[in-house]
Amino acid sequence: MAYNNLDDCSSRKPHGADQSNSDRFKWVVLAIAWLSFVISCVDRVAWSTIASPVGQTLGISVAMFGAFVTAFYVGYVVANIAGGVISDVLGARCTLTLTLLPPGILTFLFIYIHSLTAGIIIQFIMGLSAGADYSACVKILATWFGKDKGKAMGISATGSSIAVVFANAIVPSVALKLSWGFAFKFLGIMTSLMGVLAFSILRNSPATVVMRRLKLHDVKVLFRNRQLLLFCVCGLGGVYATVGFAAWCNALITKEYGISPVVAGAVAVWFGFRAVIAKPLLGWLSDLWPRSARWLSIGCLGMFSSLLIVFGQCSNVIQFYAIAPFLGAAAYGYTPLLIAQVAQISGHNAAGAAAGISNAAWQLGSVVSPLLIGYVYAHTHSFETALAILAVGPALGVLCLLSARGSMSLADNRPSST
Repeated sequence: MAYNNLDDCSSRKPHGADQSNSDRFKWVVLAIAWLSFVISCVDRVAWSTIASPVGQTLGISVAMFGAFVTAFYVGYVVANIAGGVISDVLGARCTLTLTLLPPGILTFLFIYIHSLTAGIIIQFIMGLSAGADYSACVKILATWFGKDKGKAMGISATGSSIAVVFANAIVPSVALKLSWGFAFKFLGIMTSLMGVLAFSILRNSPATVVMRRLKLHDVKVLFRNRQLLLFCVCGLGGVYATVGFAAWCNALITKEYGISPVVAGAVAVWFGFRAVIAKPLLGWLSDLWPRSARWLSIGCLGMFSSLLIVFGQCSNVIQFYAIAPFLGAAAYGYTPLLIAQVAQISGHNAAGAAAGISNAAWQLGSVVSPLLIGYVYAHTHSFETALAILAVGPALGVLCLLSARGSMSLADNRPSST
């Protein structure tokens, strides 16, 4: 059964004043979606930046540092598929608002935890409530952007990298000078305000686009699509390594080499900085040469796997600083390529559902890696071994993409369902 891009079932009104207004307003949409994704990602990364010193104060063992991160992503994965469908049914505007207000409140309340169990419960609920943020952003960008979709996805995807930079540059320093509680209160308030701003400004679609109601059949076809399944496994391997590294980089460097949390945070900032450049650049290249998207993805994931091995051989700050920017570019560069191609598979009517399905699969890696790396390091005390185990993920992604058939320009090559 052939799978048809669902954009074929929608129509566009004639170009004119409405089209001109849409062309201008789509950049406002991108800005709001990007800011929303940044603040959401900062909330989930914030704990990792101060896990070592605050965890010891709370009496949490090194093996359990990743428990809060894993708890968040368990909830996040559970909510992703439903959240993607909700984005298509309710619209991205309402969905994005609902993914910001509850996490904002819970981030504020996180400072009142006094046990591992309480922290895990709050993080799980945060993940559950934030589960549709990604699919809502992909949905609204897929609707507002056409041929420049790759560039828009690339810019939007810098949100997670910027979040790593902001969180590592600000949270450890604020926690040291004031308190970690103050940092989390501030993040909670900002997240809630962002939700109000998104609801006030965003519109679900341009006046030139007529949306078709998502049907159950559309979702069933997505689940049977071979190309989408390959992207699911590929992204799982990449996100497994990306989140595992982001969650453990600071703590591992601090524990292994006695480097202060502030310096370790600076290394992580340098790690995130190059990703901010790589994501929009690769998204732009995928717009120019859509048939090369698969090979660009393979190159990023292959480099990511190799540089994790190299980073594991480092032993001083200078070496960490030298490798971190290249590692960051590879660790995040593949994401806009995969996101744009998933949106091509689905079309804008089912973009939320496709994003939810793929991201749910990808975030299974987020669930596994923080606890796995904590377990490995607690039993081996080997920085090198921990990084080598993370390197397996992107290597798996390369194998999946090598198994993909033909062109990755899915507008020209409509995949067949199995």
